[in-house]
Amino acid sequence: MKTIGFIGTGGMGSGMAANLIKAGYSLVVADINRAQSRSLEEKGALFADSPKAVAESCELVLSMLPHNDAVKTVAVGKGGLIEAAGGAKQWIDFSSIDKATIVGAAGELGRKGWTILDASAGGVEEVAAAGNLALWFSGPKDLFDEHQPVFRAMGKSILHVGDLGGAKLVKNAMAMLAAVQHLSLVEVGSWLKKGGVNEASFKTILENSQQNSEAVRRIMEIVASRNFKPRKSWMPKDVGFGLDMAREMEVPMPFVGLAQQMFAIAQATGQDGYEATGLACNVYDLINAKK
Repeated sequence: MKTIGFIGTGGMGSGMAANLIKAGYSLVVADINRAQSRSLEEKGALFADSPKAVAESCELVLSMLPHNDAVKTVAVGKGGLIEAAGGAKQWIDFSSIDKATIVGAAGELGRKGWTILDASAGGVEEVAAAGNLALWFSGPKDLFDEHQPVFRAMGKSILHVGDLGGAKLVKNAMAMLAAVQHLSLVEVGSWLKKGGVNEASFKTILENSQQNSEAVRRIMEIVASRNFKPRKSWMPKDVGFGLDMAREMEVPMPFVGLAQQMFAIAQATGQDGYEATGLACNVYDLINAKK
């Protein structure tokens, strides 16, 4: 089986990379914080000290990075993929970033003979570890078809969504939809609670209604238990990317814009130290003056 490089071994990346090892692939990993790669090294992965070194050691490079600048650095920065003298010339980036960044990086790397597939992953760290991510890809269809076994090792739903950059748009779209859904459920639940119907009852009502879905059940389980996972939500960042593109496209998105303002209230008041459901509950507690 081929040797794969994986750059970015944080919460999502480590789960995805571990599943590749489980599937039998040899792995070369890199991260600016090597401690995040230790568990993968213990499973047999080799560590490389730069994206360039990763590319020179494998046949395919994957990445899951935290922001636009990290993707630009991996692609064309000092010690980046663009400096690789040999090895891989195929890169698939799963990072939650904006479309312009991946399209720009692909343009520069393309002049050096690289082929780029843009990707996004739907799910949180636990879903990544279980290999149950929804994976969206855009760019060359032949590259997408070639690496199906790699994708199946990491995800349960695999879909090609068009030209390069489309997968980033889909990720932003799903974040925007989830933001409105989270906030609307918590808002209506807060109103019901004020009227004497508690969260547990609202959860049961939704489970027995036409609005029932896996996402609604998951959100309401957290709302009812108030068992909020302490971690910064990625959702405000991805919603922000979507709204930036909406302004460029001159597409009005009033509901999503309001959701972003609610996130801004949470951030400004220190209520955003939790995943999305906890963030939504905290900001509604604040504006409802809960003691």
